[in-house]
Parts: sequence; C-alpha cells; structure tokens
Amino acid sequence: MLYGLSLLAGIVLLTLGGESLIRGAVAGARRVGVSPLLTGLVVVGFGTSAPELVVSIDAAINQQPDIAVGNIVGSNIGNILLILGMCAVISPMVVQPLALRRDGLVVVLASLLFIGLSFNGALGRADAGIFLVGLVGYLIWAYISESRHHVPAADMHTAEADEMTKLPTTGWMIALALVIGLGMLIGGSQLLLFGAIGIAQAMGISEAVIGLTIVAVGTSLPEMAVSVIAALRRHADVAVGNILGSNIFNLLGILGISAFLQPLPLVERVVLFDQWVMLGAAGVLVLFLYTGMRLSRWEGAVLLAGYAAYIALSFTIF
Repeated sequence: MLYGLSLLAGIVLLTLGGESLIRGAVAGARRVGVSPLLTGLVVVGFGTSAPELVVSIDAAINQQPDIAVGNIVGSNIGNILLILGMCAVISPMVVQPLALRRDGLVVVLASLLFIGLSFNGALGRADAGIFLVGLVGYLIWAYISESRHHVPAADMHTAEADEMTKLPTTGWMIALALVIGLGMLIGGSQLLLFGAIGIAQAMGISEAVIGLTIVAVGTSLPEMAVSVIAALRRHADVAVGNILGSNIFNLLGILGISAFLQPLPLVERVVLFDQWVMLGAAGVLVLFLYTGMRLSRWEGAVLLAGYAAYIALSFTIF
C-alpha cells in the first residue's frame, strides 16, 4: 500500500508540476517577446516532456537504467497507441498531412537511430552526443523552414502555444510557477521511482516492465492532457503535433541527456521487443499522415486495442 500511494502521489505531483512549469515557461516566453512559433516548437515541446526528463535523469543518476530507458520507450509507445487512440475515440481526427510530414518522418528516423545505436546493448556518451546533435539539427531545421515560409506546420506550432490559457501575468507569478513546477517535478520523480521500484520488487516484476508501463504512462499525463483538450476543441493538428514533438524530444533530447550523464545498458527485452513496437507504432502513424487518412473512432479503438495487447504481453510473455 505504501508503494502504491507513493506511486500515485508521484504521478499527481509530476502532472501538476509539468502543468505549472509549462504555463510559467510559456508566460515567460511571451513576456520576453519569444515568437508563438518558437514557443510552441521548443517551450511546449520540452515542457510536456518535463516529467519524462526528470524521471529518466533521476533514474540514470541512481543507477536504474532499465527505468530510465523504459520510461522513454514506453512513453513513445503510449503516446501514439494510447493517447492518440483515446483522442480519436473522443473526436475523429482529420489532419492536414503536409503540416506534419516532417515531424512524422523525424519520429521514424529517431526511432531507427535508437535501434541502430542500441545494437551493442548500451547507450554511451558518444551515442548521447549523436542524439543531442540530432535534436539541435531538428530544431534549427524546423524553425528556419517555418519562419521563412508560411507552412501549415507553423500554424500548428503557433496553435500549440495558443492552447495554453490562464497563464501567470506578472514576473513574480511566472517565477513562482516555474519554481513550484520544478519542485513538484523533482519531488514527484522521487516518489514515483520509490513506489515503482517497491512494487516491482514486491511483485517480482522487473524494473524494465515497470518503467515501460506504469512509469511511462504516469510521465505521459501532460501530453495526454494537452492532446485530449486539443481533440475536444477539434484541433487535430495540435493533438497529433504535440505527440510527434514529444516523441522527438523524448528520444533525441531526454535519452541523449540521460545517456550523457550516465551510460545506459539496455535490458534484453527492450532490444528484442519494445523498440520494435515503438518503431511499428511510429510507422503506422506516419502512414496515416502521409496518406491523409482520417483517424476515425474505429481506428482509434484499434490503436487502444494495440496498446492493451502490448501491456498484456509486457506482463506475461515478455
């Protein structure tokens, strides 16, 4: 019970902390004159991935690589199969393919990069450098291409920033939101890891499975909140764009930072199973984006069923 309560408390603090940090960061960006395009592309992108960042760094520093890696891989799987599936069930999604082709392609390439670099069973500091260089290159490419030409993706990233409402208005309120958000994230990560590891040990489940499932879903709640709200408002581009951006930041940014701080050995099941599920989920989404298909409620239900099957396999065969 203690571990379960700690896990739930950690998830709550991570969710509230991520929300506070995003709102403070967006308000601060607007206050200093950062463009809505750059705010949506970078601030919202990093902000929604803040729980994954804090938890994976904490796990890496504390010699828990299975949770650090599992959190990222599991979050990317859950973002597509669980969150987008849920959004499509709530409201069928029609997306302008041209607005999201670049980001969809980058998600697939980042997944392939992860598979290629993890071939030797570990991610070292050299691999981390490749991830981080890739992230910087993506951000420069995205910002230049969207600021020079009026493209639908620019409207999407601008809309991501505009989705944030009820922002702090004064300097001290912005600072307070950032400090509170960061404090909640740090405290929440400690509680989440304590509860997750305790449950894993008590139930005889590997830390990798806990990281890929419970921890991954818990840290993905900010992405879920932003995407579900966008789906309810019929802003399908924002919902899908938020998920693609989060997956890019997770692999190139968070995994890069974590592996730079502490080299990460990979558990065998991630190499044999989970990374291929992650790539498959990204491939299905890109197929949808490139063909201009409408993600209906039925198709969303299929994605949710796929996630249910993944969870079932995670706790049984794998």
